Amino acid sequence: MADIVQETVDPRIRRTRLLLQHALEKLLETKEFEKISVQDIADAATLNRATFYDHYADKFALLECMVGTRFQELLDKRGVKFDGGCSSALRAIVLGVCDFLAGVRGLACERQRQMEPHMESAVIAVVRRMILEGLQRHPLANGVSAEMMATTLSWAIFGAAKEWVRTPGRCGSEEIAEIVLGLVGPMFGVGQG
Repeated sequence: MADIVQETVDPRIRRTRLLLQHALEKLLETKEFEKISVQDIADAATLNRATFYDHYADKFALLECMVGTRFQELLDKRGVKFDGGCSSALRAIVLGVCDFLAGVRGLACERQRQMEPHMESAVIAVVRRMILEGLQRHPLANGVSAEMMATTLSWAIFGAAKEWVRTPGRCGSEEIAEIVLGLVGPMFGVGQG
């Protein structure tokens, strides 16, 4: 998931990785993840398998990177930043996770189950990093490490959003974001509002 962090990466490497991510994304529109091979991805990207393996260990690593990148793009587009104590920023993160998961086709069904742990890992990593960066700038007074708090919050937020996506007749994302904020906000002194 190194693509997620905006490192200084050679433009050719970035372009190749984006080609591979786009190829996987297009393949997922018509094919189940478990039936997509590395060769399918390489062919769709008009690259060879060796080039694929120069960038990703396997299709699961590519999936995690693709999901993490897309989720980070959504948050960036919304201007979401977390400073360590602002409830509106935490709410924006929760809302971003809810909206992102609601937009993932097949998450609520059995068809794409093989993708789920990798998607979970990618989204949680982005949320954890954002929260951790904010908490490191503004340490908690309660003595809990920023790492422990960021990990706990990221898993709680993702878990609540995942449960919401799978709920038939669910409420809107704005409403569930308020509910989740009410649950996780008090963990480190962020109230609603």
